[in-house]
Amino acid sequence: MANLLKNKEDQEVRIKKPEWLKVKIPSGKEYLNVKEIVEERNLHTICSSGKCPNQSECWSAGTATFMILGNTCTRSCQFCNVATGKGEEVDIFEPAKIAESVRLMGLKHVVLTSVDRDDLADGGANHWKKTVELVRKKNPGVTLETLIPDFKGEWQNLDPILEVKPEVVSHNIETVERITKQVRIQAKYWRSMEVLKRLKEGGIQKTKSGIMVGLGETKEEVIQTMKDLVAQGVDVLTIGQYLQPSKKHLPVLEWVKPEVFAEYKKIGEELGFYHVESGPLVRSSYHAEKHI
Repeated sequence: MANLLKNKEDQEVRIKKPEWLKVKIPSGKEYLNVKEIVEERNLHTICSSGKCPNQSECWSAGTATFMILGNTCTRSCQFCNVATGKGEEVDIFEPAKIAESVRLMGLKHVVLTSVDRDDLADGGANHWKKTVELVRKKNPGVTLETLIPDFKGEWQNLDPILEVKPEVVSHNIETVERITKQVRIQAKYWRSMEVLKRLKEGGIQKTKSGIMVGLGETKEEVIQTMKDLVAQGVDVLTIGQYLQPSKKHLPVLEWVKPEVFAEYKKIGEELGFYHVESGPLVRSSYHAEKHI
């Protein structure tokens, strides 16, 4: 953990964001329309819960990443802004509310994610399945991306996902192997790799993963992570800058320059990824419609 922590003075210097990380203030008719739909139906989005820097751009374009199974995660990853605690009671009407919201927004491509629900026997897998089914039933022709958890390595819980076969299924590796224990306390690097491998072997058309940089990893470690992902058959990769959500989260150790992200994109494409989205503000669902 020592390499992830710096003294207070160093953190105060590093917390100043460079120019390339500045974002627009949310505004516009489409932004307000998405905001109204989300709030009226008491829906959760990773856009808000995760303090995504692209919320303004995506909501202004009429898109949002819906987060199912509540707004409280049973894990406590050191990079994530989503609330941690006891899992909420599962809203059985949530799949229908998501499906109707997709219809109202006129979405052609939908991204779904969820909190980790280690408190549930199936990890929430059957709720995932029902949500996908209802979104498709209410919105014929829609395509879906699902950003799923690792289900604690209880592989039978992948079956409901494999049954409905979303067009893209994503599971984020988040960081390099060496610092996984510090960044993702309850997760395991190779367990996540196994999730991605099983998804591809189970017939998922496109699999996807994402990593954050700026947490103390080396360039060589990022490239090795890319190679590990390619070995699992992963098609799409996203690479973005880690941003510290609050003082209680891990500090940013490096502001990675745009030219380095461009280099990662080139390397990833040469390694064999179908598509690489790499940039300071890139997040898992950023420009997700391109990944289909």
